Amino acid sequence: MKKRTFFKQIVSTVALATSAMCLPAIAQAQAWPSKPIRIVLQFPPGGSTDVVARVLAQALTTKLGQTVIIENKPGADGAIAADYVLRSEPDGHTFFLASNTPMMQVPLLKKNPPYNPVTSFTPISLVGRYIYVLVVNPTVPVKTAAELITYAKNNPGKLNYGSYSSVTQLMYASIRDQAKVDMNAVNYKGEGPTVNDILGGHIQLTFSTPTSTLNQINEGKLRALAVVLPERVPYLPNVPTVAEAGLPPLKPATFAALYGPAKVPPEIATKMSEALKDVMSRPDIRERVEKQGLKLEGSTPQWLGNFTKDQLGIWKQAFDEAGLKPE
Repeated sequence: MKKRTFFKQIVSTVALATSAMCLPAIAQAQAWPSKPIRIVLQFPPGGSTDVVARVLAQALTTKLGQTVIIENKPGADGAIAADYVLRSEPDGHTFFLASNTPMMQVPLLKKNPPYNPVTSFTPISLVGRYIYVLVVNPTVPVKTAAELITYAKNNPGKLNYGSYSSVTQLMYASIRDQAKVDMNAVNYKGEGPTVNDILGGHIQLTFSTPTSTLNQINEGKLRALAVVLPERVPYLPNVPTVAEAGLPPLKPATFAALYGPAKVPPEIATKMSEALKDVMSRPDIRERVEKQGLKLEGSTPQWLGNFTKDQLGIWKQAFDEAGLKPE
């Protein structure tokens, strides 16, 4: 009997100790948010993703009852912003609104990756998928993607393609390899100079974001041939998707998603995900954001975690096929 009593005492003591250890985490989750929330961006102020972040931050401020602040930390393909967030306290008050560049390109194309996108961060929610549009200078005598491929085959080496990111490199490689066309890739340091040169006729085609080229498309200064999304976009209703246009689809996803540092309590991750889903469902928010070239799409933390793992494999394969190696 004494042994049984002693054993019960040990079990009771362990149970009480375990409960006591869990109490701070539970209390923290229940009190969240208890101070202003920071959403860190890899982009400088004024760009399309910065505008999107500020629209969402304003709505989240009202939803959560705490000020949501946007902090811009550009540089190193998003690695500076990523490092700042992963070193932050995992208390649910610092998040990273990241694109596929820091979450896929940085860890896959660096010989010594600065972090692991799966283990260094807590997934919160998908935010959306970036929209890219295949545009040509109107001097190219084509009106459809099929006509563009035919023209490129009949005029090998005549077309110059503007590339300014890993995404546009992959799109170029996909068309070049699957359509068997000979085009010249011209590399740029950003979308702005690329758009300037296609407007000036120095290059003939590129994939651009609507933020940079929608006005020029509407004014007839550029011709849109296809959008890189599963469905058409409302503000370009007559432009087919790449699938409808007969072009090879881009397998890797071009996305924006919200992450926290590792070990954010699951309860907080879920609350932030649900708050974000709620504000993104508002028609006025969707209209304002999607004009910036981001098709809104939310998710659970679990879904984003699986998505991040899957996309790492897909991006690695795409980089390998395109001949892009770690440097």
